[in-house]
Amino acid sequence: MKLRLFAAPYLLNVLVLFSCAGQNNSLFIPVPDFSVYAANKTTEIGNIIETKSGTSERGARSLPGWVFAFINGGIEAVEQIDSYSDKYVFIGVNEGDKFTALSKWADNFSAEQDFSMLAANRIEERLISNASLYPDDEYGLFFERFVKSAYSAEYQGAVKEDTYWIRHSLPEIYTFFVLITIDKNTMQLIVRRMMTQATAAANPTGSQAASVNRLRQTFFEGF
Repeated sequence: MKLRLFAAPYLLNVLVLFSCAGQNNSLFIPVPDFSVYAANKTTEIGNIIETKSGTSERGARSLPGWVFAFINGGIEAVEQIDSYSDKYVFIGVNEGDKFTALSKWADNFSAEQDFSMLAANRIEERLISNASLYPDDEYGLFFERFVKSAYSAEYQGAVKEDTYWIRHSLPEIYTFFVLITIDKNTMQLIVRRMMTQATAAANPTGSQAASVNRLRQTFFEGF
Protein backbone atom coordinates (compact mmCIF):
# COMPACT_ATOMS: atom_id res chain seq x y z
CA MET A 1 0.00 0.00 0.00
CA LYS A 2 2.83 2.38 0.88
CA LEU A 3 4.55 1.66 -2.41
CA ARG A 4 1.37 2.50 -4.30
CA LEU A 5 1.12 5.84 -2.57
CA PHE A 6 4.65 6.84 -3.44
CA ALA A 7 4.18 5.66 -7.02
CA ALA A 8 1.04 7.67 -7.77
CA PRO A 9 2.77 10.58 -9.63
CA TYR A 10 4.89 8.05 -11.54
CA LEU A 11 1.83 6.14 -12.70
CA LEU A 12 0.26 9.36 -13.89
CA ASN A 13 3.36 10.09 -15.94
CA VAL A 14 3.16 6.64 -17.54
CA LEU A 15 -0.45 7.24 -18.52
CA VAL A 16 0.48 10.57 -20.08
CA LEU A 17 3.29 8.94 -22.04
CA PHE A 18 0.98 6.27 -23.47
CA SER A 19 -1.64 8.90 -24.25
CA CYS A 20 0.92 10.92 -26.20
CA ALA A 21 2.18 7.83 -27.97
CA GLY A 22 -1.29 7.20 -29.36
CA GLN A 23 -1.22 10.54 -31.14
CA ASN A 24 0.81 11.23 -34.26
CA ASN A 25 2.89 14.02 -32.76
CA SER A 26 6.10 15.06 -34.44
CA LEU A 27 7.55 16.42 -31.20
CA PHE A 28 7.89 14.39 -28.03
CA ILE A 29 7.36 16.48 -24.91
CA PRO A 30 9.01 14.86 -21.87
CA VAL A 31 6.86 14.43 -18.79
CA PRO A 32 8.12 16.51 -15.83
CA ASP A 33 9.54 14.78 -12.79
CA PHE A 34 6.89 15.59 -10.20
CA SER A 35 8.66 13.38 -7.65
CA VAL A 36 11.42 16.00 -7.36
CA TYR A 37 11.04 16.22 -3.57
CA ALA A 38 11.57 12.51 -3.04
CA ALA A 39 14.07 11.94 -5.85
CA ASN A 40 17.69 11.14 -5.17
CA LYS A 41 18.92 13.07 -8.20
CA THR A 42 21.84 15.39 -7.55
CA THR A 43 23.58 17.96 -9.70
CA GLU A 44 27.23 18.74 -9.14
CA ILE A 45 28.10 22.38 -9.73
CA GLY A 46 31.46 21.28 -11.09
CA ASN A 47 29.82 19.18 -13.81
CA ILE A 48 27.92 22.12 -15.33
CA ILE A 49 29.34 22.92 -18.76
CA GLU A 50 26.73 25.40 -20.02
CA THR A 51 23.78 27.37 -18.65
CA LYS A 52 21.00 29.63 -19.84
CA SER A 53 23.35 32.49 -18.93
CA GLY A 54 26.17 31.19 -21.13
CA THR A 55 29.18 28.92 -20.70
CA SER A 56 30.35 27.53 -17.39
CA GLU A 57 33.42 29.77 -17.25
CA ARG A 58 31.87 31.77 -14.42
CA GLY A 59 30.86 28.59 -12.60
CA ALA A 60 28.27 29.02 -9.87
CA ARG A 61 28.29 32.79 -10.41
CA SER A 62 26.28 32.30 -13.61
CA LEU A 63 23.39 30.66 -11.75
CA PRO A 64 20.41 32.59 -10.37
CA GLY A 65 20.28 32.48 -6.60
CA TRP A 66 17.22 30.21 -6.52
CA VAL A 67 18.82 27.65 -8.83
CA PHE A 68 22.08 27.63 -6.88
CA ALA A 69 20.17 27.22 -3.60
CA PHE A 70 17.97 24.45 -5.01
CA ILE A 71 20.93 22.45 -6.33
CA ASN A 72 22.77 22.72 -3.03
CA GLY A 73 19.94 22.49 -0.50
CA GLY A 74 16.62 21.76 -2.17
CA ILE A 75 13.35 23.63 -1.72
CA GLU A 76 14.11 24.42 1.92
CA ALA A 77 17.22 26.37 0.92
CA VAL A 78 15.32 28.39 -1.70
CA GLU A 79 12.62 29.32 0.80
CA GLN A 80 15.30 30.74 3.10
CA ILE A 81 16.19 33.40 0.51
CA ASP A 82 14.83 36.74 1.73
CA SER A 83 12.75 37.39 -1.39
CA TYR A 84 10.86 34.13 -0.84
CA SER A 85 10.50 34.28 2.94
CA ASP A 86 6.74 34.88 2.75
CA LYS A 87 6.14 32.35 -0.04
CA TYR A 88 6.08 28.62 -0.61
CA VAL A 89 8.41 27.65 -3.42
CA PHE A 90 7.75 24.85 -5.90
CA ILE A 91 10.14 23.80 -8.65
CA GLY A 92 9.28 21.57 -11.59
CA VAL A 93 12.27 19.64 -12.92
CA ASN A 94 12.73 17.87 -16.24
CA GLU A 95 15.84 16.55 -17.90
CA GLY A 96 17.04 14.79 -21.02
CA ASP A 97 19.13 15.29 -24.15
CA LYS A 98 16.48 16.98 -26.35
CA PHE A 99 16.93 20.71 -25.77
CA THR A 100 14.07 21.86 -28.01
CA ALA A 101 11.53 19.54 -26.43
CA LEU A 102 12.60 20.46 -22.90
CA SER A 103 12.50 24.15 -23.75
CA LYS A 104 8.97 23.76 -25.07
CA TRP A 105 7.98 21.94 -21.89
CA ALA A 106 9.33 24.76 -19.73
CA ASP A 107 7.66 27.44 -21.84
CA ASN A 108 4.29 25.64 -21.71
CA PHE A 109 4.46 24.87 -17.98
CA SER A 110 1.80 27.09 -16.41
CA ALA A 111 0.80 27.93 -12.87
CA GLU A 112 -2.88 27.60 -13.79
CA GLN A 113 -2.69 24.09 -15.28
CA ASP A 114 0.39 22.42 -13.84
CA PHE A 115 0.94 23.82 -10.35
CA SER A 116 -1.67 21.52 -8.79
CA MET A 117 0.56 18.52 -9.52
CA LEU A 118 3.52 20.03 -7.67
CA ALA A 119 1.36 21.23 -4.78
CA ALA A 120 -0.49 17.93 -4.39
CA ASN A 121 2.73 15.93 -4.50
CA ARG A 122 4.13 18.04 -1.66
CA ILE A 123 0.90 17.72 0.32
CA GLU A 124 0.82 13.95 -0.15
CA GLU A 125 4.42 13.58 0.98
CA ARG A 126 3.65 15.71 4.05
CA LEU A 127 0.83 13.34 4.95
CA ILE A 128 2.99 10.27 4.45
CA SER A 129 5.95 11.62 6.44
CA ASN A 130 3.68 12.66 9.32
CA ALA A 131 1.93 9.29 9.65
CA SER A 132 3.14 6.74 12.18
CA LEU A 133 1.14 4.03 10.36
CA TYR A 134 0.20 3.59 6.73
CA PRO A 135 -1.67 6.81 5.84
CA ASP A 136 -4.88 4.89 5.00
CA ASP A 137 -4.77 3.37 8.48
CA GLU A 138 -3.68 6.57 10.21
CA TYR A 139 -6.28 8.90 8.69
CA GLY A 140 -8.88 6.61 7.16
CA LEU A 141 -11.06 8.01 4.39
CA PHE A 142 -9.78 11.51 5.18
CA PHE A 143 -6.49 10.68 3.49
CA GLU A 144 -8.10 9.72 0.19
CA ARG A 145 -10.47 12.70 0.17
CA PHE A 146 -7.76 15.18 1.04
CA VAL A 147 -5.28 13.91 -1.57
CA LYS A 148 -7.91 13.83 -4.31
CA SER A 149 -8.88 17.41 -3.48
CA ALA A 150 -5.25 18.47 -3.58
CA TYR A 151 -4.74 17.15 -7.11
CA SER A 152 -7.92 18.75 -8.48
CA ALA A 153 -7.86 22.06 -6.59
CA GLU A 154 -7.39 25.49 -8.10
CA TYR A 155 -4.53 27.28 -6.40
CA GLN A 156 -5.30 30.92 -7.06
CA GLY A 157 -2.31 33.14 -6.55
CA ALA A 158 0.33 30.72 -7.82
CA VAL A 159 2.83 32.53 -10.05
CA LYS A 160 5.35 31.17 -12.55
CA GLU A 161 8.33 33.37 -11.76
CA ASP A 162 11.23 32.01 -13.78
CA THR A 163 12.70 29.17 -15.83
CA TYR A 164 16.31 28.12 -16.15
CA TRP A 165 18.38 25.36 -17.68
CA ILE A 166 21.81 23.87 -17.31
CA ARG A 167 23.81 21.40 -19.39
CA HIS A 168 26.06 19.09 -17.49
CA SER A 169 28.39 16.20 -18.13
CA LEU A 170 28.37 12.70 -16.69
CA PRO A 171 25.97 12.19 -18.41
CA GLU A 172 25.82 15.07 -20.85
CA ILE A 173 22.17 16.09 -20.55
CA TYR A 174 20.07 19.20 -19.96
CA THR A 175 18.15 19.89 -16.77
CA PHE A 176 15.33 22.44 -16.89
CA PHE A 177 13.87 24.12 -13.81
CA VAL A 178 10.54 25.96 -13.53
CA LEU A 179 10.06 28.17 -10.48
CA ILE A 180 6.53 28.71 -9.16
CA THR A 181 5.67 30.50 -5.93
CA ILE A 182 2.53 31.18 -3.94
CA ASP A 183 1.93 33.43 -0.96
CA LYS A 184 2.06 31.44 2.28
CA ASN A 185 -1.17 32.87 3.67
CA THR A 186 -3.00 32.11 0.42
CA MET A 187 -1.70 28.54 0.28
CA GLN A 188 -2.57 27.90 3.90
CA LEU A 189 -6.13 29.14 3.41
CA ILE A 190 -6.59 26.83 0.41
CA VAL A 191 -5.16 23.81 2.21
CA ARG A 192 -7.10 24.43 5.42
CA ARG A 193 -10.30 24.65 3.40
CA MET A 194 -9.53 21.31 1.75
CA MET A 195 -8.80 19.72 5.11
CA THR A 196 -12.10 20.99 6.51
CA GLN A 197 -14.02 19.59 3.55
CA ALA A 198 -12.18 16.26 3.70
CA THR A 199 -12.88 15.96 7.43
CA ALA A 200 -16.58 16.62 6.94
CA ALA A 201 -16.78 14.07 4.11
CA ALA A 202 -14.80 11.37 5.90
CA ASN A 203 -16.23 11.95 9.39
CA PRO A 204 -13.32 10.15 11.13
CA THR A 205 -13.83 8.63 14.56
CA GLY A 206 -11.67 7.24 17.34
CA SER A 207 -7.91 7.19 16.81
CA GLN A 208 -8.29 8.34 13.19
CA ALA A 209 -10.17 11.44 14.33
CA ALA A 210 -7.35 12.17 16.80
CA SER A 211 -4.74 11.78 14.04
CA VAL A 212 -6.67 14.06 11.69
CA ASN A 213 -7.08 16.74 14.34
CA ARG A 214 -3.38 16.57 15.19
CA LEU A 215 -2.51 16.85 11.50
CA ARG A 216 -4.73 19.89 11.03
CA GLN A 217 -2.99 21.65 13.90
CA THR A 218 0.55 20.85 12.79
CA PHE A 219 0.32 20.42 9.01
CA PHE A 220 2.41 23.48 8.10
CA GLU A 221 5.22 22.70 10.54
CA GLY A 222 7.97 21.63 8.18
CA PHE A 223 5.74 21.89 5.12
